[in-house]
Amino acid sequence: LMMHDVSFNNMMLNNADTLEIDWPDGPDAKGIDQPRSFDAVVANPPYSAHWDNSETKLKDPRFREYGKLAPKSKADYAFVLHSIYHLNNTGTMAIVLPHGVLFRGAAEGKIRQTLIEKNYLDTVIGLPANLFYGTSIPTTILVFKKNRKTRDILFIDASNEFEKGKNQNNLSNENIDKIIETYQNRKDVDKYAHVASIKEIKENDYNLNIPRYVDTFEEEAPIDLEEVNKQLKQDNKEIAELEAAINEQLKMLGVEV
Repeated sequence: LMMHDVSFNNMMLNNADTLEIDWPDGPDAKGIDQPRSFDAVVANPPYSAHWDNSETKLKDPRFREYGKLAPKSKADYAFVLHSIYHLNNTGTMAIVLPHGVLFRGAAEGKIRQTLIEKNYLDTVIGLPANLFYGTSIPTTILVFKKNRKTRDILFIDASNEFEKGKNQNNLSNENIDKIIETYQNRKDVDKYAHVASIKEIKENDYNLNIPRYVDTFEEEAPIDLEEVNKQLKQDNKEIAELEAAINEQLKMLGVEV
């Protein structure tokens, strides 16, 4: 915040376990939850962190609508639900997560399906590997909105467009601009983006793995078998000539061949 010239007077910082104790308000003296909502929520939580997912958490208003809790060893969706809970009805949320949240099943699959059925998920953006310090895994940005007017989901595969660095890869301004432009236009882009209907999502059993929706396959050039055969014959001829020359040299040296 300070790097973006936000005065400390306009900050509310809280050092605590976000998933254990909701912030900044939580339940009042009568036990009624009074969440503070925001126009924008941006999060980059620890990936696949451990958390206490005891059944009592299902009473927590952040999680109870989804019927399932994120696994004990993967708190990714717990952070998603916490963040959505504090997003207002006209706001936008973006959260960076590992790709596993797109396709893992069991409780995570149920939560993912519920989020889609609630029409909260707006966009899935696949990022290149090795962008962040401390991990080389590829990540994804999930964009959520409430009260969306359409029921489709935009998929952007930006995983192959980056500048390779010595220790880390980087997104150039051009790479970032392309992602933003594609997000704003919300149209199919060959081998880069696809707007998937809710029917497509259901047909894929709510699996959001990006290659299911964005085909980045590049066809290889056809092989000219006649040319390959011609080259093979030429190679064999040259090998035979070389062997004959070597044998002639060996004979001159008195070596029996």
